[in-house]
Amino acid sequence: MKFMKLGTRPDTFYSSSDSERSVYTEVATDLQILVGKCLYHLHKFPLLSKCLLLQALCAESGCGGDGDVIELAGFPGGAEAFEVCAKFCYGITITVSARNLVPLRCAAAHLGMSEAADRGNLVAKLDSFLASCLLRRWKDALAVLHSTRHNVPLCEELGLTSRCVDAVADLIANPAAAVLPAKSTSASPWWAHDVAELGVDMFWRIMVAVKSTGAVNEKTIGDALKTYARRWLPNVAKDGLAAEQPFDDAVGASVKQITTRHRLLLEKIVSLLPVDKDAVSCAFLLKLLKAANILSASPASKAELVRRVAWQLEEASVSDLLIPSVSCMSDMLYDVDAVAAILHEFALRHAAATAPARSPDDNSPARSDGHRRSRSDESVGFDGARRSSSAAPVSQYALARVGRLVDAFLMEVAKDPHLPVEKLLAIAEAVPDSARPEHDGLYKVVDSYLKVHPEMSKSARKRLCRVLNCRRLSEKACSHAAQNELLPLRVVVQVLFFEHARAAALSGAPVAGELPSNIKALLSKSGSEEDDADRVDEQRLRALASGASPGDDWSVEGLRRAASKIATLRMKMEEDDEDDEEFVRKAGLSRSASLRFRAFCAMPAGNPKRMLSKLWPLGRSVSADRH
Repeated sequence: MKFMKLGTRPDTFYSSSDSERSVYTEVATDLQILVGKCLYHLHKFPLLSKCLLLQALCAESGCGGDGDVIELAGFPGGAEAFEVCAKFCYGITITVSARNLVPLRCAAAHLGMSEAADRGNLVAKLDSFLASCLLRRWKDALAVLHSTRHNVPLCEELGLTSRCVDAVADLIANPAAAVLPAKSTSASPWWAHDVAELGVDMFWRIMVAVKSTGAVNEKTIGDALKTYARRWLPNVAKDGLAAEQPFDDAVGASVKQITTRHRLLLEKIVSLLPVDKDAVSCAFLLKLLKAANILSASPASKAELVRRVAWQLEEASVSDLLIPSVSCMSDMLYDVDAVAAILHEFALRHAAATAPARSPDDNSPARSDGHRRSRSDESVGFDGARRSSSAAPVSQYALARVGRLVDAFLMEVAKDPHLPVEKLLAIAEAVPDSARPEHDGLYKVVDSYLKVHPEMSKSARKRLCRVLNCRRLSEKACSHAAQNELLPLRVVVQVLFFEHARAAALSGAPVAGELPSNIKALLSKSGSEEDDADRVDEQRLRALASGASPGDDWSVEGLRRAASKIATLRMKMEEDDEDDEEFVRKAGLSRSASLRFRAFCAMPAGNPKRMLSKLWPLGRSVSADRH
């Protein structure tokens, strides 16, 4: 650390008592100055010749004897800084360094020790030393800047703070022009750990100045922001270590004051986030979002974090998305609303990247086919245009990663007994359809949620299962679904039918585009014969079960027993007595035949192809008889 010596005379100040200081000379003292609790016995001549303030105070009070006392209340730097200034007036040797320059400069300015009072005065010498030496050295410049926090208003007025901020920013942008510390071996920039020791206001001003130079790449700025957040923010500290309180004056502060400081710090960091996508990681952004939830940050800061996370969502992990819920209105473990907002932004990003570009002269809301666009279409189009300048195209690989990420996230939150089915559906349906080439992960989510919520109503279970596409289930998932007692009967029927169609396609047999004719024939019976038909259908299933050879066993355990399957079928038919209009309508069936359809089709899932192969010839024979 550099220092400067001023004056040549030896130190002659001494303490006459605990609260009095004097200077040893042959001439009696004629001026008393009270600074804080310390009374100085000094001489008018050396002091008044260099201090305009003392000249004015002596002229105003007319003090002419040793009994008159001039009080300097609120003196910047206190008695220590005043004594150094007084020694300078006496020509006594003083040492100036980065540690005491700021209080000395403030004290000299307060006393009026400028060139107007005397040539070569203290203010000019301090300014020259600061500019020519201290601000050219990294450690000294930071030390001077750090010491300005003790007298912020006066330092701002004197321009000390702004000069130090600009100097530190210049050293960061042009390190070759300064004396720098040894290079850091960590992933952070060489200057990040030193700057992280500053208060949030100083840090923010330095980062703004650094960004304005354009000489530092945004990835480096992002690493510096991460270092600062780990130093001070809770839940962002590395390795789970608790962050410290910001900052030195936080000792004894209340919880509310500390929370307010943390919130301010977080919002400042969010405002400094670089524009480049890869400047900060998605994991770091989600940590900031978690902290924003805990600290109740401003909606603007949360919205910016949500937008940035959606911009690079494919980089996230499940643990990153598990944001603890801090709402007193809900008992949920995780904040799924924040994830839903992220997925909404991701969907807008995907839509903006894939939407066809509109011609510049297309200002009309009418489409080319003469139909007016809906308000929602116009809203999505506006949002897409707003993000198109920053949203990069979403590759199919990124879409698939997001699909797997969301399904894994839902697997975790589905274990929460307080999670409403509406929120789970909102998350599941927010992912673009192309992000899920398979629905095995989504099926596991549904199965897990049904196990944790056994009290769900029949209609709620049906609504939950509508997110599944049975055509996209693997053979293993289909086998599990056919045995799943928690699924609605319609889902089991769909799984069995599509599994048969898949097996027929693999064997080279023609795949029917609709339900088999024998099932249609059963379902075409009149409603008045419904009860008799149900009994006939059940007897037919029993006959098939009793006549099956050991090699044709189609129970699932292996495979289930046919008798237990029929008992299960009866139970499911009683459960599924109502609210089947949508399934019946999609299949083109009448409501009066729906129960017979379920009784006939709810076969064991162990070998659906073998089961249905027993039924298909019946349909063909019925058709032949009719012709």
